[in-house]
Amino acid sequence: MSGRAFATKPELAKAMVLRALASSLPITWVTADSAYGQEWRFRRMLEETAVGYVLAVPKSQQVPRFGRIDHLFTQAPDEAWEKRSCGDGAKGPRVYHWAAVQLPVIEGFDGERPTHHRWALARRSISRPDEIAYYLGYAPVGTGVDRRVRVAGRRWAIEECFQAAKNECGLDHYEVRRYVGWMRHVTLAMLAHAFLAVTAAQAAAKGGAETVPAPWFRSPWRKPAGCWQLASPPSPARRIASTQ
Repeated sequence: MSGRAFATKPELAKAMVLRALASSLPITWVTADSAYGQEWRFRRMLEETAVGYVLAVPKSQQVPRFGRIDHLFTQAPDEAWEKRSCGDGAKGPRVYHWAAVQLPVIEGFDGERPTHHRWALARRSISRPDEIAYYLGYAPVGTGVDRRVRVAGRRWAIEECFQAAKNECGLDHYEVRRYVGWMRHVTLAMLAHAFLAVTAAQAAAKGGAETVPAPWFRSPWRKPAGCWQLASPPSPARRIASTQ
């Protein structure tokens, strides 16, 4: 192991994604929590490979030219928040209030005819409106909001998969002493979980499965062409001139 060097979680994620993209898998989207979403190098790598993403970010995440992402969504008009389902959960569709806004293109990087657009998204709890999660997205031109919301919701299924593997198959019940032993344990646990998942899906298909349970400046939000977009704020010089 002397040839191994320390790598941060975003660096490990970049290597994993690049290895997956080099395979024959039909990968078109990447989603992850804020530990990865706040890393701009990770986002830029995905953009350079033309892979769409919906990545969670902290509320303090800076949006170029518009400041913190949570402050940006405080400017969103009420009609920008719409009820949408991000996928089915244990108790049915997981419905939240979602707001999505298209961000301005980055000159010199996106080109004159960009193939993708960047987005900021927010997910607000219906019963607890003060609970808001934030995301940055990158999607092919023409991708609907529902599609981006569904991608954001895929993380729930992945996290549920790992939790079930821990609870039902002992995924995390190991003593880390040697890499080989750890890898064998994890591989066997995931194989057992895959077998149980397939068996449950087959039983459900036959009908025999059990159910388990406000700013000083003008808001930049605009809706000129059927989707919310951000208008670039005026330069400091223009702003001073407009107040004189």
